[in-house]
Parts: sequence; structure tokens; C-alpha cells
Amino acid sequence: MPEQRIIGSSSRIGGQRPSSSASTDSQPTPAPVPTPAKRSRRTLVLVAILVAVAGVAWYLLRGNAASEAEPAEVELGTVQAVEPISINLANGRYLRLGLGLQLTAEVAEDVDTVKALDLAIALFSQRSIDELNTPEGRDALKNQLATQLTEVYEGEVVDVYFSNFVYQ
Repeated sequence: MPEQRIIGSSSRIGGQRPSSSASTDSQPTPAPVPTPAKRSRRTLVLVAILVAVAGVAWYLLRGNAASEAEPAEVELGTVQAVEPISINLANGRYLRLGLGLQLTAEVAEDVDTVKALDLAIALFSQRSIDELNTPEGRDALKNQLATQLTEVYEGEVVDVYFSNFVYQ
């Protein structure tokens, strides 16, 4: 059976001729232009959101800057001595550690030192001699212990001193 092809016909599939209105439909229609009232309302909402975000950011940054810039002045009280203890280090070595707790002036009586000893044991146990041998290593551990003591004693202890620090 021979195949028939129609070439150059102006008819569409289905045998219909395109109408003159179909040629105008093929042109894209422009998008509706928003009215000035809608445009100004959108702009107003956008500006309000930006102002709100800027205000929140300013408040949060100002709060952090104020707390960092003004450290609370604490009146220092007595230094409470803590009896030296032996702490096991790595590789069968040990550390003999004695502490002095710097109390605030508001503390009327000595604090319970068991919490301080517990924190010191937890912090220094199984440390290597290399960590304790350098001044930087000791200072880092001392600062970490002071931070923990300030939190546990709820501001009654503001610093810690090493009164005994011997390792073998």
C-alpha cells in the first residue's frame, strides 16, 4: 500500500483551516500591570518587615555588646584553702594538687570544698604530663576549673589558685 503525504497544505490536522483569530491568539498576552495602590501596599509591607528585622538584630547585638563590654565588678573576699589531694594521671603518674578558692565578699562563711575537689578530680584525671608541663596547659586547665567552680558555686567562688602542684 503506498503512503500518502500532503505537503504544503494550509490545513491543520483534522482538515480545518486556521482562522484569522487563531493567528492573533498565538501572540503572548502581556501580564497585567499592578495598580499603584497594590504596588505601594507591597512596598509598605516590605519596608515594615525590613524595619522589624533590623530592630530585632539591633536589640540582640546591643544586648550582647553591653554584656561583654561591662563585666560585673565583684568585691573579693577571703581565699579558702583546700587540702591537697593526689590525682591519677595517664601512664601511671600522679598529680598532687592543692587549691585556693577566691570567695566573694558576700560569702559569710567558708564554702563546702567537696564540690571543688570533685571538679578538680574530674578535670585533671588521666591527663598526660605533656598537658600539665607547659604554663599554657596549666593556665588553660586552671581557667576551665575556675569557670566550672563559678557555675557550681553560683558566683560565690570567682577564681581558683594552685597552692600545690606537683606531678611525678
